[in-house]
Amino acid sequence: MTTSRSGAPAAPRRLTPLAALVAVSAISSLGMAMTLVAVPWFVLQSTGSGTRTGLVAAAEVLGLLCSAVLAGPIVDRLPVRAASVGGDLLTAVAISLIPLLHAWNALPLPVLIVLVFLVGAARGPADTSKQLLLTDAMRQARVTTERATGSVEGARRIGLMAGAPLAGLLIATVGPVRTLCADMTAMLLCALLVAVLVPAGPGVRPVNAKTSGSYGEELRTGLRQLRGDRLLGAMTGVLLLTNALDGALNGVLYPAYGTEVLHSSALFGAMVTAMGAGALLGAALYGWAGHRMPRRAVFVGAFVLVGAVRCAALAAEPRVPVLLAVLAVSGVGSGVVGPLMMSVAFQRVPEEVRGRVFGLLVACALAATPVGMLGAGLVLDAWGLVAALLGTGAVYLGVTLAPLVFPVWRDLDGRASAEPREATDDPRIGSPAAPTPALAPESV
Repeated sequence: MTTSRSGAPAAPRRLTPLAALVAVSAISSLGMAMTLVAVPWFVLQSTGSGTRTGLVAAAEVLGLLCSAVLAGPIVDRLPVRAASVGGDLLTAVAISLIPLLHAWNALPLPVLIVLVFLVGAARGPADTSKQLLLTDAMRQARVTTERATGSVEGARRIGLMAGAPLAGLLIATVGPVRTLCADMTAMLLCALLVAVLVPAGPGVRPVNAKTSGSYGEELRTGLRQLRGDRLLGAMTGVLLLTNALDGALNGVLYPAYGTEVLHSSALFGAMVTAMGAGALLGAALYGWAGHRMPRRAVFVGAFVLVGAVRCAALAAEPRVPVLLAVLAVSGVGSGVVGPLMMSVAFQRVPEEVRGRVFGLLVACALAATPVGMLGAGLVLDAWGLVAALLGTGAVYLGVTLAPLVFPVWRDLDGRASAEPREATDDPRIGSPAAPTPALAPESV
């Protein structure tokens, strides 16, 4: 029997909950990638309008945004596993209504917008709950935050990498609407895996004793926690703008590139796959060596690859092999950003308010994404694809250079002293480090 540093018997190391959450991350992103490809393709194919495509793409993000803002206190109160399972089931139901209503010829654009909004609204609490479940899974597996978050991000990227070409193949054979049935099946499987393999242990129980205030007060508590951390505030500001630009790319300009330049749903899927392959490598590299990397330099370099490099490559309209190679390199940056952000958030946010703060982080990061999607649709219709890509890349580059200018970003390279580096017999290993103090006021 192993013992902790205090001499007490150590809890046995359990890898199953973490492995289950890694698998769920892959399966969920597999289905989400199919929706990402199928819905914009369906709207472009049936209407030929970039504006309408942007409107539908923005609806899902708006639903996710609303649920991220409003569901945080609820997730902190409910049993976390139940919230995760329930969110996945609601997502599956909302997705299933799209092919069902289409088969009945009862799917006009306003109804599609409402259903896509509901899909996003259900995904919000489900995703937040899984982040909270990861806290206890890391603790039981006794792994570092970087390795756990890197594994989850790597699995998500595998799902995206496999889901995009599969969606392209299914679109070519059964059509874009029926392709959504695969996403519905994926969400049902995610709910089953969490319900069966992830325990509702003490680390993921609702903290009712600490959330006795009103719903509004709990929401304000999460907001105060977020506003009190200058670094998280600065990171959220950058993500607010970059996610709007990513929304423009993924929700509008990517599908437009597939239809106008590549003229192929399969090649469009290959674009997403190339990004996913690079992102998988990036997540693996960060999981392996993230605790030794200078975070600020990695943060800036990753976003330059994701933004300016990717947009420039698309605007140049190179041959397909060259384009896919550049997108794969760009994807490395994308794979690094996710686990880096998660590691910082886990270290700086107290566990008892993570549901609220994580939800608000997602909400703030996504707040401008619908605007980006709608703006991309308007620019696409008015000035064309190349101008939209170049403009997006220029703004992306300007935003992501901010960490090199403002002093508040220097704390990004700080590490909490309690952060473990290697697994040991101490049962505390794997739990996120205590939050570091909020930074002194500085201009961001």
